[in-house]
Amino acid sequence: MFAKRLAGSATALGLIWGGMALAEEAPLSVIDWLSDSVAAPAVPAAVAPMADSAAPQDVTVSPLDGPRLDAVGLLSPGMAGLTPDLWHHSAASDIARLLRSERADVLPSVQALLYTLLLAELDPPGTSDEADGVVLLARLDKLLEMGALDQAQALLERAGPTEPSLFRRWFDVSLLTGHEDRACAAMRAAPAIAPTFQSRIFCLARGGDWNAAALSLETGGALGHVSDEDFALMARFLDPELTEEDYPLTMPTRPSPLVFRMFEAIGEPLPTTGLPLAFAQADLRNTSGWKSRVEAAERLARSGAISPNRLLGIYTERRPAASGGIWDRVAAVQALDVAVLSGEPDQIAAALPPAWEVMQRSELEVPFAEIYGERLASMGLTGKSGQIALRLGLLSGAYETVARAAGGDAPAMMVAIATGGSVTGGATQLERAIASAFATPRVTPAMQARLNEGRSGEALLEALRLITDGARGDVSDISEGLSLLRLLGLEDTARRAALELLILERRG
Repeated sequence: MFAKRLAGSATALGLIWGGMALAEEAPLSVIDWLSDSVAAPAVPAAVAPMADSAAPQDVTVSPLDGPRLDAVGLLSPGMAGLTPDLWHHSAASDIARLLRSERADVLPSVQALLYTLLLAELDPPGTSDEADGVVLLARLDKLLEMGALDQAQALLERAGPTEPSLFRRWFDVSLLTGHEDRACAAMRAAPAIAPTFQSRIFCLARGGDWNAAALSLETGGALGHVSDEDFALMARFLDPELTEEDYPLTMPTRPSPLVFRMFEAIGEPLPTTGLPLAFAQADLRNTSGWKSRVEAAERLARSGAISPNRLLGIYTERRPAASGGIWDRVAAVQALDVAVLSGEPDQIAAALPPAWEVMQRSELEVPFAEIYGERLASMGLTGKSGQIALRLGLLSGAYETVARAAGGDAPAMMVAIATGGSVTGGATQLERAIASAFATPRVTPAMQARLNEGRSGEALLEALRLITDGARGDVSDISEGLSLLRLLGLEDTARRAALELLILERRG
């Protein structure tokens, strides 16, 4: 279909492939997600036991005191509330494994601490025989799994996406955040860093060199560097007239960000429901329909990837024109927002219960509490609305102030946890496990050995896992997880996690 464009193009072919050396190396394949960077994290190549020739080997030189990739971060240790040497006594591979194994669907307080660990500027692990960047890649991949593209992009740009493994992530994130032109400009400046052959063709087209892109596609298809499915899609992308002439394209079930963007470009956007969470970021753009934007905002707020205020902004963009499902949730939040702005207690008391009910069903109680909790708790509401307002206040960042003001109106255990008082007793197994952690923090001998060896970073990551697993099953895990947080000086997270365990329904 592009054969007529190839006539007399031998010189152009040499220019296009200059520096790419694709005929001499196996092509990188486009897979489900992130150009193979998440499914197959980059690992250092094995060192050959013997020299193959007398020629000098390539040598990488870096300053002895130069910055390490694993130390790159966006939050200083002081801002993060962490000690700089958190990883120091651990192996990079152990930290990376633990980071990757952390669940994304966790209690909001645990989730917030995980974000802090992913973004903090900490000293790299002390083990010297492991490749630099192992922990950074694990941190980036966890951010991407949680849909936190803005945070991942900022971290990548702080590190400098010049290594192939970092550039793959930066390129795919740029595609989903609408910054692909910058990534393409970097790729054109250094073609060998391109994550896939298809990405090079895409960037040639984005740069306006459509003939070169068409030539590369035709040649790449002939040499087997481009699959039949990708060839058909890229041909449509390069020549829109084919859209009406050719047969319908097969819809991919696990598209890469590049495939996702090209389907969008040819006027056949793919739904993000069922795709990895990061794709939901594409639905936040103003070009998407309001329903898609609300659904994406809820998914991303649930994972902590966007702020509660951004969720509220999307909820209140306009009046819902329908009812049922998501529109009932939007209407309930809008009614409460209007009531809070009015300051009328009766109006607030009527609007709060239905709003709380729909936010509970969608597991968005904590973002909801961060928006309204402190204000509602201070309004002196009574009855059912007063009880809801109190719980919202205890789920907010102002939980201690709310608890002190509530006094005898709040459950004694919650007040004690929130204010740092003596936590005792407990009517349920969960309450007793929480009380045990706050009365006398205890950990297993194996965990104590980790702490004694200075492997506090590993212990902290295990604490997050224990609390998450305990919330879904064995409450003894909760006791040890909360104990670890307290022993590591993370009292605020321990209190908030305990309050969430008591207030939220996250069992099973």
